[in-house]
Amino acid sequence: MARKFLNVIAVLIVLGLVIALAYRLFGVQLMRTAMVPSVEFVAQPGVQMTAYADPDMWISRPDRAEGDPARWVPQGAAPAEPGEAALFYIHPTSYLERSQWNAPLDDKEANDRAALYIRGQASAFNAVAQIWAPRYRQATFGAFLTDKPEAARALDLAYGDVAAAFDRFVAEAGDRPIILAGHSQGSLHLTRLLREKLAGTPLARRVVAAYVVGWPISRATDLGALGLPECASADQSGCLLSWQSFAEPADPALILETYGASKGFDGRPRAGTPIICTNPVTGTPGGAAAASANLGTLVPTKDLQSADLVPGHVPARCAENGFLLIGDPPQVGNYVLPGNNYHVYDYSLFWGSVRADAARRLANYKASHK
Repeated sequence: MARKFLNVIAVLIVLGLVIALAYRLFGVQLMRTAMVPSVEFVAQPGVQMTAYADPDMWISRPDRAEGDPARWVPQGAAPAEPGEAALFYIHPTSYLERSQWNAPLDDKEANDRAALYIRGQASAFNAVAQIWAPRYRQATFGAFLTDKPEAARALDLAYGDVAAAFDRFVAEAGDRPIILAGHSQGSLHLTRLLREKLAGTPLARRVVAAYVVGWPISRATDLGALGLPECASADQSGCLLSWQSFAEPADPALILETYGASKGFDGRPRAGTPIICTNPVTGTPGGAAAASANLGTLVPTKDLQSADLVPGHVPARCAENGFLLIGDPPQVGNYVLPGNNYHVYDYSLFWGSVRADAARRLANYKASHK
């Protein structure tokens, strides 16, 4: 995607309330000053899929019995049995330092944040899939706030790790059906993975669904390059879902302005093209769903160590501009971003519904692949 578009998305993946407040008060320029690395990009060797034979290269994997965040379930949800599918999940940005362009694999703070994301996002799939979530040398947050060539190099390095991990995942998954999921930076890498590793290949026929969440996808200029159609029904398999959550009144003007100035994966301008909005409650494009239809929102404890699954808490409605509106701002935590953007909560707002969505699509996949 165009670098300007990355600048805007970066603003929306800030993880801390303090940073969000700084944005409200002082804008993007302050964030660039505070968070864009001033050091040179240091080239690092790429990794091969063999590196991901090491269990320590994964935050979650099926043979990690103790402390795997992907196996967590909230109070109010049934414990998960081992799933029949295999899920490859790419976590969002969890590294905020400006001392280097890419996160070290052993950075404890970044890894702890990533584990929290896995627990609140990837865990929604643990009833239907064995979950694989790799560590990768993610681009730091500041890489999304600049047009410096170092930022593109940082993203390329991060994607190289993701691609190597995916190759290992495919080798380990055997003939299981595949589910793909990402969020924010993870979804950006997922779009490239779909284009380079799956589109037009036999492997694409094994995909139950791809959840490209927290990253805008143009139906006209991006979708065709991804090798999967947009999910048209609640139980369709072999398709793609995407949404971006805002409470009302929503203000996604900055995203829309920059989205309109960017070019899609086919090289054509995105200006005026529709953004895919899957309603995560209904599992269908567009439309509205009352809060009563939402099977469960994660409402976290103050220490973020646990959460309750609360049904009927948040509605969902796809607006004409392609953003998902969730009504009045729900009280689900302190990390709401400027413009009433609930980006951090894209999965957890609909955890129960996403869980049911994956189960429906897997059942359809199995029925059609007998």
